Amino acid sequence: MDAEDPPKAIVLLSERRVRSVTVFRHLIRGGEVIEGAWVGPHAPYPRCTCSATCSPMRSIVFRSASALCLAVSMNAVAAPVLFTGSSGGLAATVSFDIVGSQLQVVLSNTSTGDVLVPSDALTAVFFNIAGNPLLTRNSAISGGPTYLGSTNVSGAGTVVGGEWAYLNGLSQYSANSGISSSGLGIFGPGDRFPGVNLSGPTSPNGVEYALASAGDNPATGNAGILGEELTKASVNFLLTTASPFDLSAISNVTFQYGTDLSEGHFSGSTRRSVPEPGTLVLAGLALMAAAGVGRRPR
Repeated sequence: MDAEDPPKAIVLLSERRVRSVTVFRHLIRGGEVIEGAWVGPHAPYPRCTCSATCSPMRSIVFRSASALCLAVSMNAVAAPVLFTGSSGGLAATVSFDIVGSQLQVVLSNTSTGDVLVPSDALTAVFFNIAGNPLLTRNSAISGGPTYLGSTNVSGAGTVVGGEWAYLNGLSQYSANSGISSSGLGIFGPGDRFPGVNLSGPTSPNGVEYALASAGDNPATGNAGILGEELTKASVNFLLTTASPFDLSAISNVTFQYGTDLSEGHFSGSTRRSVPEPGTLVLAGLALMAAAGVGRRPR
């Protein structure tokens, strides 16, 4: 790179909102707007407050660092929301994320214990969405293999929509929405995700295709376990939203086990999500830019 062509951070703007950050090779001088990049002294970001000897380039980098920090903050807001809970030897998580125009829900049985009786199997998750919107069932895909006793029935990535149901407008555990593989006196055949009925009656029933734990031994358990298909240890659901969806609208998560509401259940609490790789890259660029601003020319 030539000495007269130092790297230049350009902040792309659209409707006054930061969209992304790109690094251009050539220095653009002046206060003009070029290809949507505001690079002049009147860019809407804080000016450098160091000494009067600060160069225009350093001032631009300072504003770029500010924009990077803002972009990191905006990206973090869109990160998946994770709820986790446990009770005794039972443990579960559910994550909510936006994938295009769809709400992705990943339900997992994270216990390390063996599933020996139906009340050890995770059958449902209930959650509240502000405004009680009706979401469209799109798909339900197994995250692990499905077993019938010690026999492997199908592998991860199998469509299991015919065995899982979604319903809103509920009033259960202070939640208005739920996803379940068991009827629980709530879910019926018309509430199922797209997919063929893989086992048993058309209505969600018993512990069929419920979630066994990550530490389950498929060869052990009572007749109510060994005689039913169990998926180990997660299912991925997609629900289409009718409008932009705010993940912060989700609350009051409850994990349900067994085939009856009177069986084991416990609440989930929000855990801060791990930043996505793109967020970490932006954070690193922001720190590097800020460090460069702090240097004074010799």
